[in-house]
Amino acid sequence: MGARFVHTFVRVKPTADFAQEMIKFGPDNKSIDIYIKKDARKGVVNNRQTDWSFRLDGVLHNTSQELAYETVAKKLVSEALIGYNGTIMCYGQTGAGKTYTMTGATAEYKHRGIIPRAIQQVFKAAAHSVDPFLTVRISYLEIYNETLFDLLATVASNGTSDMQMAVVDCPQGVYVKGLSVHAVSHEEDALNLLFEGETNRVITEHTLNKNSSRSHCIFTIYIESRFRVFSDGKCVNSKINLIDLAGSERLSKTGSEGQVLKEATYINKSLSFLEQIIVALADPKRDHIPFRQSKLTHVLKDSLGGNCNTVLVANICGEAVHVEETLSSLRFATRMKWITTEPVINETYDREGTVKALEKEILLLKQELARHNSLINRSLVTYDPLTNVQIAEIKSQVHKYLTGDIDEIDIVNIRQVQEVFKQFKLVVSQQEHEVESKLRSKYALIDKNDFVTIAALQKVKATFISEGIGNSLSVRDLVGILPSKSQGTVSTKDLDVKEGARNQDTASIDTEPDLPTSVCVFLAFPCSSPPSKLVAFEQFKEEGGSEINRIFKENKSILLARKRRSSAVAQRVNFIKREIESIRKTLEAQKQERWQQGEYVDDKGQIIIDEEEFLLIMKLKDLKEEYRSGYAELQDLKAEIQYCQHLVDQCRNKLISEFEIWYSESFLIPKDMQEALKPGGNIRPGMIPINRVMCLEEDEQERFERMQETTLPACPASVSFYKAKMKMDQKVISADLLLKTQSWSFSLLAPSWKDTTEALNLAGRYKNWVFRRVTGLHNSII
Repeated sequence: MGARFVHTFVRVKPTADFAQEMIKFGPDNKSIDIYIKKDARKGVVNNRQTDWSFRLDGVLHNTSQELAYETVAKKLVSEALIGYNGTIMCYGQTGAGKTYTMTGATAEYKHRGIIPRAIQQVFKAAAHSVDPFLTVRISYLEIYNETLFDLLATVASNGTSDMQMAVVDCPQGVYVKGLSVHAVSHEEDALNLLFEGETNRVITEHTLNKNSSRSHCIFTIYIESRFRVFSDGKCVNSKINLIDLAGSERLSKTGSEGQVLKEATYINKSLSFLEQIIVALADPKRDHIPFRQSKLTHVLKDSLGGNCNTVLVANICGEAVHVEETLSSLRFATRMKWITTEPVINETYDREGTVKALEKEILLLKQELARHNSLINRSLVTYDPLTNVQIAEIKSQVHKYLTGDIDEIDIVNIRQVQEVFKQFKLVVSQQEHEVESKLRSKYALIDKNDFVTIAALQKVKATFISEGIGNSLSVRDLVGILPSKSQGTVSTKDLDVKEGARNQDTASIDTEPDLPTSVCVFLAFPCSSPPSKLVAFEQFKEEGGSEINRIFKENKSILLARKRRSSAVAQRVNFIKREIESIRKTLEAQKQERWQQGEYVDDKGQIIIDEEEFLLIMKLKDLKEEYRSGYAELQDLKAEIQYCQHLVDQCRNKLISEFEIWYSESFLIPKDMQEALKPGGNIRPGMIPINRVMCLEEDEQERFERMQETTLPACPASVSFYKAKMKMDQKVISADLLLKTQSWSFSLLAPSWKDTTEALNLAGRYKNWVFRRVTGLHNSII
């Protein structure tokens, strides 16, 4: 494709206070002029510049989201589908409309931004393509206060989200180690991930924007295309980086304080480094480009100076009060326009030559073996894969061998040996399943290691005996014993013999206090009877409650980690405290000794101390600083442990309540009512008591879904968008409810602390952490 300049566009935020006399657009909508009146108060001699002119690739003023996408992104996404990397970046001051341009508003389908429209274009192309197989994956990265966060870390993934995140350079380019990447097969799945990540972003109320993004976010779409018609196994890889930069702001104008001030400092610093990179890239004489100055510039190394189609959208405000910020954004866009990139198609090929060489070598080896067999008169040996007829013949021989019809199996080659063992394995597996199915038809299985259930069985057994009905029940009615699979396979004939032996000695077994530990126990409950809650609870944790159980275990592990860390810090603080006391005593003894022997003073009358005492004083100073740091960390850990304990208790209660609902609906509802609980029925599982099963009508959510199915056909392409939006709304509502029900308040702890500000700062430090945990881990348990 050759070298290309970065495409730059300007999008003006629509406003009623647009300064028409100050901002003028060119007739071709590719230039913008700024005019400022001279300040008469600065005298007659005033050489300050009052007019500027900027030439760009396009000016978007009073344009719809659809037109903005057609102008900015459509061509870039089309080229990404054939193998070119692409990057679209929104830059501008806080409140200028960067997030609206990139993500859009979810209230209406027509107001969606670049990211959801790019997702739709990719999947439309995948649906209409004939030859290439498209694989689409998604990642969502946030850079907040120079720290990397995975906005999709709470979504089920391959486990990479647990790694320490870092920006890594490799021969293929720059990537973020530890960032989770999620495969998606439909547009709705991709939109679900987008909305999931949006709920995890850091947003703060700001002077210029009520919902101001306080971080840089990079949404990446990875596309892999494989072609069948090419004999060389052609594969094309590309990625689209859709970047929503945090807004720059003048601290003197916004008056930010506290956490917002800290965030603004990090944002302005990273954007300043980004501008330095742009200046360096535009200078052909510069040999070194300092990409590693910040996490943002390091991540954007490929997008700015690599093999990537890059587009910048500079978002500006049209009000006269923001003219300085507007000029700054336009200058940045002008510098960006002079950067060149060299996009290339990312193609990989299978090594066809290696494959052909291996095939040739295999053929030669077969010929060599055939020649060797002919020399020793073994002409019947073949080394080709077994045919279906040969496999059937081997299966027949194995069955005849097991029944005693033949004494041995003819072995010709290695493939036949492998197939014989395979047939033996299938026979053994089939027998195990037959035995287990026969036992399951009469008994309910309990694993030998399930000590809780075994104890419950013993309690039931003792109750039967105490009530005088134990002697009237046979052992078959109460307990059956079968050696475990680890002890070998038992035939049905052996089962009958052992069962007869048990029937002859029922009384002695009924008086035994313990059950054998090397056997599996089978309760003599009919299959139609409901299992005990202990058994059902284990089943629930593996099936319907697996997600809640996973969240519970994860929160518990976090709590234990915090407790271990707190214990380690407490030990370190106590050790430092003992060292401080020891050094103080040593210094006091030296001071007494010096006072008794006489003190030396210099010309200025200051006491002279020896080197040993000086070193002790410096060590004491360092220990005090370390003690204060450790004590502060310990206080923070205590607050975290308190909140984590609350989450663990909440998960435990939720797990139990969900199990009660599941158990009732799975085993206690009559058979004639089960049909109502099937998918598509009028009853939603877990939402109503059993005694109201008959009288429940269609709920509001189902009515809304049915209404969508009838109204959306006018715009079929919006179905995935609205379904994903509905899921996001449900999660946000659930997260809001959980946040509102939180009873902990750091400000209430202020009386026991030295300063109320300390409590408020602690609350601010954990605000983002709490929101991530709520919207991520706990979306599925509300």
